[in-house]
This record gives sequence, C-alpha cells and structure tokens, in this order.
Amino acid sequence: MAKTLPKQAILIVNAGSRRGADLFAEAREKLAAAGIELLEARKCKSAKTMGTAVRRALKNAPMVIVGGGDGSLSSNVDDFVGTDVVFAVLPLGTANSFARTIGMPLDLDGAVEVIAEGEPRKIDVGCINGDYFLNAAAMGLAPKVAESVPHGLKRKLGRLGYLIWAGWSAANFRAFRVKLEDGKRTHRMWATEVRIANGRYHGGIELIENADLKSGEIVVQVVTGRSVAKLGWSYFASATKLKARRQTVREFVSSEFRLSTRPQMKVSIDGEIGAETPLEISAMPDAVTIAMPRGSYPKRSSAAR
Repeated sequence: MAKTLPKQAILIVNAGSRRGADLFAEAREKLAAAGIELLEARKCKSAKTMGTAVRRALKNAPMVIVGGGDGSLSSNVDDFVGTDVVFAVLPLGTANSFARTIGMPLDLDGAVEVIAEGEPRKIDVGCINGDYFLNAAAMGLAPKVAESVPHGLKRKLGRLGYLIWAGWSAANFRAFRVKLEDGKRTHRMWATEVRIANGRYHGGIELIENADLKSGEIVVQVVTGRSVAKLGWSYFASATKLKARRQTVREFVSSEFRLSTRPQMKVSIDGEIGAETPLEISAMPDAVTIAMPRGSYPKRSSAAR
C-alpha cells in the first residue's frame, strides 16, 4: 500500500524570499482548502527566527512545510536529519534548484497539490565540513555572484538578475588550482568552477545529470581550464543540452572527498556562502524524508556514470 503524507502540518515561510511575503496568505488558504490542517503558520523575516521556528515546529507536527528559496531550505535541513518529520518544500525562491531536482511544481497550486496528495520519500543529503546540504554547492564564479549580487536586483529580476550580475563579475574573475582526493586517487587541475552535487540542478539549470538523490554518492563536477569564456560556454551548452557540454567538465563520483584549492575559495552552499576550502565532503544516505510527487524522482539506482 502506497504511503501517504500527514494531513497536519506547520507552515514556515521566509518573508525575505522572492515571493514569500506576497504568497504567504494565499499559500495558507490553498493548503487548508487542499485538506491540510495547519497547526501553525508563520512568516519569518530572518534566518535566525526561521531556524528557531523550524526547530520548534519539529517537536509539534508530523510535517513541516518550509517556504523559501534554496538557501532557506538548506539552512534548515540539519534539524530534519535523523527525525521522522516530513520536510515539505514550498518553492518561493529565485532558482528553486532543489524543487526542480525532486520534480516539485514551481507554481503554488502545483506545489500545494503535491504536499496534499504526494508521498513521503527518503533521500540522501550531502555534508560539507559537518554542515548538511540538500542540493548543490559550488566554488568559483557562482559564490562570487551569490555573495555580491544586490538584493534588489535578485528580488526584482530573479534569475535574469543573477545572469546580469554574473556577466559583470566575470570581468575580474581568475581561475584557481584544485586538488581533489576521492579515497583512491588524487586529481589536480585548473578550474573556473567546481560543483559539489547531491541533486542535478544548480542555479536553476540541470548541470549535473548523473547526480542521484538515492545513490549514496556525491558528484564533483569541475569546469576545467583557465578560461572564463569556457565557463560561460559550459553553462550555455548545459542549458541547451548540447553534446559539447560533456567536453567542458570532468566528473568524479564517490561517497567521500577531500578538496583543497589555491588560493582559498569561498563556497556557496545551495545559494548561500557557507564554507571555505579546504573541504571534507560526504554523502549521508536516506537522511531526510521529503514530500514528493507520486512516482517521481528519486529512485535508488546505480545510474551510469
């Protein structure tokens, strides 16, 4: 018999996310209309208050619905690890990469339908220097953009704002040296970007097709070389699914990695600056229960690498 999601939940929304404040009341109404009894619904204006609200909610409800962008979701996943509480995603951010990875509709009606009629599924999470993450981390140009993009540009233009700022930031960006240890071999290379993937999407684009939330492994994808133009071509080729996209990157798959760089690099974890190299990276199998569309990705597999 297929498992069903709880009908009682607590809703917590990041009011600072791109659509959080605007859609809070509508989300509450639509969830109630779909048969979800909201034991509490709260808007949070800061990461600190949101974290406090999530931790309290985990003690009082069988399902916690977190509304916000990738950063809001990832910054709170640590508290779900090791519990039986269902983590439900309401995608209200800019890229919504994790929602795309699990097949969650990005529109409010579709997301509410999944939360009401979907199924609970165990997924892996990644771990970087002891901090859990849901989808993907990156170093190189992406963290530089994430750290410096004006909030107003991000809020008003969304992904287009990121692209505009990325073009501006690329002018002063320089390649860096990477040392990657996978437990069997040590790899050294020049890079313009490194992606550490639990899920397939990064920046709203499907970049790491071999990443699998049920594999027990992490994929490290390196855009090799020293050319920023090649990095731009890599993004374009991936976004348009050109065969040439595979020629712009090297991929490494393991349950654990050690990664260092010269110079030291900041790391964007699900869109928020959260670490600096060197990194200890690992996969945590079946660590969190997620509200998923029925019959959707992920499925435990030994996908071709």
